[in-house]
Amino acid sequence: MQLIGMLDSPYVRRVAVSMAALGIPFEHRPLSVFRHFDAFAEVNPVVKAPTLIEDDGATFIDSSLILDYIDHKVAPERRLMPQQSAERARALHLIGFALAACEKTVQIVYERNLRPADKQHEPWVERIGGQLAAAYDLLERELAAAGAERWLTGERMMQADITVAVAWRFTQFILPGKVDPAAHPALAAFSERAETLPEFIGAPLE
Repeated sequence: MQLIGMLDSPYVRRVAVSMAALGIPFEHRPLSVFRHFDAFAEVNPVVKAPTLIEDDGATFIDSSLILDYIDHKVAPERRLMPQQSAERARALHLIGFALAACEKTVQIVYERNLRPADKQHEPWVERIGGQLAAAYDLLERELAAAGAERWLTGERMMQADITVAVAWRFTQFILPGKVDPAAHPALAAFSERAETLPEFIGAPLE
């Protein structure tokens, strides 16, 4: 099984961390959708990261769909998504806001780094920044209520924990200073705790 994409993508990284947490072996191929476009296109003509290629050649794209696929490779009690309705709903709630934070971070980076300066629209950038802040403000409240030493949806690390931690680290890495860690102490502490785990260490943000 091959995971294609760079670990500086939160979408690739959440899959890599999750596969490690599930004990599913894979080969990581760090192809960039920018620097290695042609090589990536040979693997997946859509050039979308992450791309997962099964041993039989089946190809999967979109991190959430990939995670649903690999979660069903293990027994229900080992899955990273809760099986009970209430816990599953909470996980989806948290994951949705974490993915929104990833999306808004990427939009700001693309606006600043890919669009010519004279084409950038500041009201749009401010709007995206407000949405980014709102996502992390909500996640901060959720984490503060849960307690820094607890997992978000159970007694062990699960998908909501992985996605929230990956999202926060990504934003801090790619947009330093944009979201103040001092104003989000629960998120900062949660991220620091997660980044010490073997699953995260084995998938370093590059």
